[in-house]
Amino acid sequence: MKARKYLLALLPLFGMVLLLAGCGSATEKDSKTTLAISASDVIASMDSSINTDVIGGQNITNTMDGLYRFDGDKLQPAMATKIVKPTNNGLTYTFPLRHAKWSNGKPVKAQDFVYAWRRTVDPKTASQYAYIYEGIKNAADISAGKKPVNSLGVKALDDHTLQVTLDDPIPFFNKLVANAVFFPLYKPSVEKAGKQYGLNSKGMVFNGPFKLVNWHVSDNSWTEVKNKSYWNADKVKLNKVEFYVTKDPNTGLNLYDANRINRLEKISGDTARQVSSYDTFSIDKEASTFYIEPNQKKYAFFRNKKIRQAISYSINRDQLNNNVLGKTTGFTTSVVPSGMSNNPQTNVDFTKEPEIEGVKKYSSYNPKLAKKLWKEGIKETGQKNLNFTLLGDDTDSSKKQNEYIQGEMEKNLPGLNLTLSNVPFKSRLTKSTNGDFDMVVTAWNADYPDPYSFLQIFMSNNAQNNSKWSNKEFDDLVKRSATTDANDEMKRWDDLLQADKILTEEQGVIPLYQYYQANLTRKNVKNYVVSPNGMYNIVTAYKK
Repeated sequence: MKARKYLLALLPLFGMVLLLAGCGSATEKDSKTTLAISASDVIASMDSSINTDVIGGQNITNTMDGLYRFDGDKLQPAMATKIVKPTNNGLTYTFPLRHAKWSNGKPVKAQDFVYAWRRTVDPKTASQYAYIYEGIKNAADISAGKKPVNSLGVKALDDHTLQVTLDDPIPFFNKLVANAVFFPLYKPSVEKAGKQYGLNSKGMVFNGPFKLVNWHVSDNSWTEVKNKSYWNADKVKLNKVEFYVTKDPNTGLNLYDANRINRLEKISGDTARQVSSYDTFSIDKEASTFYIEPNQKKYAFFRNKKIRQAISYSINRDQLNNNVLGKTTGFTTSVVPSGMSNNPQTNVDFTKEPEIEGVKKYSSYNPKLAKKLWKEGIKETGQKNLNFTLLGDDTDSSKKQNEYIQGEMEKNLPGLNLTLSNVPFKSRLTKSTNGDFDMVVTAWNADYPDPYSFLQIFMSNNAQNNSKWSNKEFDDLVKRSATTDANDEMKRWDDLLQADKILTEEQGVIPLYQYYQANLTRKNVKNYVVSPNGMYNIVTAYKK
């Protein structure tokens, strides 16, 4: 019996090793030009208009190039030849574009940006990221179906000059357009594939450092090869990057110890504690926060502020980090992460401002108060059925995390019966988007290093606001920061602070922690560093 259980335990590892062996020899894996990396899940989409997650965003960033590209924390010109300063009181950006080619040899033109941007805001595309274009002239009205797509404030002055007009100044606009959703698209490729675009690599063309080859959306491994047509190909040192999905941490660690992968990412729990003494262990502090969204559209019960506050008070975040996640997270007062943005005058971190420190208690552990507020909320709402389901991912760390949350909530909230539903990452995203959940543990990663990137998604009409929490004062403050106060940096800063204060006090969503990505990286892997938008720049990565 013991032998049989041991063999069964080895099957996932054995299958992965066979997979790796089929992709090349050990010598090739250790070559200076091939980098093998773990991935936490499959790619859900390679369509930059449709993708909503970090995994897809990273691989789109590997294979495509936008106007700018982050190299570490520095914003660098990419398809644009320089960092552009706006004119017309901050409303107009004119980007000179370099002469570059798609991977099929065709020239990349300003019209490719116009096509991609119009496609994303077009209601027919149903992009969940269309909202990120708001502020570009007419974008909001186009997405709402009130104006034609060709009225978007973007045009090609010629093949190599792109002009963008804004409704209001956007202080972080240059950082914003480094996001994958603003990358160009090759129209013939997109239109030929139709709804299948981004679901397999066949027929896709790329203008970035690598090309995705022989990939289908369900694949648990994929390969990206150097794009010789890339304008900056001389700077790309790697010939190949290989990714392998390793949901089980022990499988990932075995592959790393066997030198089958060069980098093991997103380690947590017992494995993180086990490898924290490795001299190749490191932690990247990500601009990313995890939180619980209670479905306030589905249940009026969750629209009660006391209920949401009770849920927050019931969870001991220190224990969650130390005992469950292997000290790979940081305490966060709100959904806005630390280390991302600073006061324009005093340089104080956003999360250290008095307004945010003042509402820190709402994210603290207080089981006595949790019980009191929970009972009051039940009485006020008349809720009788206290059976709910907590939705989450099916990775090992996610399962353990949600089991802990389940135990804390059932222990501290009288009468609650919480069932867990752990599903594949892509399924969790779909269920969240469709509102098919009671409560869900989810995360948000900075699209650009500014508090607005996080606060905007909780506005009442935002497509990413899956919990459907709504607060008019909050909406007004966030909107004001992007419109009337956009050119006044301190007024804008105060708007964002006050908005975050409201969200935190209301516990519109329940923040759990800021994500610190724990990794094991071979010492010969260089320049593979995280940027403020959570992406790694593969252009400058190399193996010594």
